[in-house]
Amino acid sequence: MNARRILAVAHKEWRGILRDRLFFALAFIVPPALMLIFGYGLSLDVEHIPFVIVDQDRSALSRDYSYGFIGSRYFDFKGYAANERDLEPLLKDSKIRVALIIPPGFQRNLHAGRAAHVQTIIDGTIPARAQTTKGYVAAINSYFSMGLLAEHVSRLRGLPLREARQRVQPVDLEVRYLYNQSAKSIWSLAPKLIMLIMIFMPPLMTSVGIVREKETGSIYNIYSSTVSRGEFLIGKLAPYVAISSANIVVLWLLAVQYYGAPFKGNPFVFVVASVLFAICTTGIGLLLSVLLRTQLAAIVVTTVTTMIPALDYSGFLMPIEALDRGGGVVARLLPAMYYTNIVVGTFLKGGGWDALMGDVLILAGYAIALFIAGYVLFNKRPRA
Repeated sequence: MNARRILAVAHKEWRGILRDRLFFALAFIVPPALMLIFGYGLSLDVEHIPFVIVDQDRSALSRDYSYGFIGSRYFDFKGYAANERDLEPLLKDSKIRVALIIPPGFQRNLHAGRAAHVQTIIDGTIPARAQTTKGYVAAINSYFSMGLLAEHVSRLRGLPLREARQRVQPVDLEVRYLYNQSAKSIWSLAPKLIMLIMIFMPPLMTSVGIVREKETGSIYNIYSSTVSRGEFLIGKLAPYVAISSANIVVLWLLAVQYYGAPFKGNPFVFVVASVLFAICTTGIGLLLSVLLRTQLAAIVVTTVTTMIPALDYSGFLMPIEALDRGGGVVARLLPAMYYTNIVVGTFLKGGGWDALMGDVLILAGYAIALFIAGYVLFNKRPRA
């Protein structure tokens, strides 16, 4: 293993990246651009839900009930509808997501001690958002009902309203969110976006870079030179690992400074794990480049084999525990899940070596295995 030959290959690759505008953009412009695009366009927060009210009772209590929704930050009031027939076109055109129908006799039934039925229509085209919306509706409805019951107990027993509330609701539930006190989805998504971008860009650059030499025929210079397989592969991958590591720093700054995601963990753990992940992902690109012969094929296959599985089997959108048994097995076979655990652990949970050592060691094993596989499969002889 000759260090001078490795440096020569690395220098040649580095100059090629700087000269080629497409490669320069892929290396230095696309990763932060993807971070900004995904960060703005991807949000799991369910707020400002557009809704209308059909108030067929038009009483003081029906207005009080409506104001519980109108004053909530989770709902965006779009006005009153005259009747139920007006709701269907609004829901079909997605102008509203929720419709609240208060029937006649709402106040009369409540004053008589009878149940008052209210209908809520929720757009169910996005089930997760529909379930969250249902929870908001149930919470506001429960709060209004408890208020009425407390007022009734207060009048009946001559108690102060505050004491009456305590009697009708003796269990005071207090919820605290750990690690993400504001429950902001971007605080969770921003660290995971680092994983998503880094599982895609390094393999893309590596595979396209090596396949391009096959297409242009410049790789024959390597075939005929005294550079060994190991020297060529290390020199070829080193610039991409360095660029990927630098991009991780840029993405970290965007996550922390631009999106405001807190970083509570050990920076050294994050750096070591990120470099190992960069080696893993460039190793994936090396394996793909051995199997492919055109740049177009490299782009398509890299996208299909990296980003798509990472979206489904890394914990990016859905917890691994929520997957079925087969999905859980697939997730544990991919390095993306382990790096997701690390970025979430270091950003939000304040994890250090004691909590994340297992994931870091698995990434190290992946890095070694992928390089060995690439070394074995890469043949320093032209194929017939």
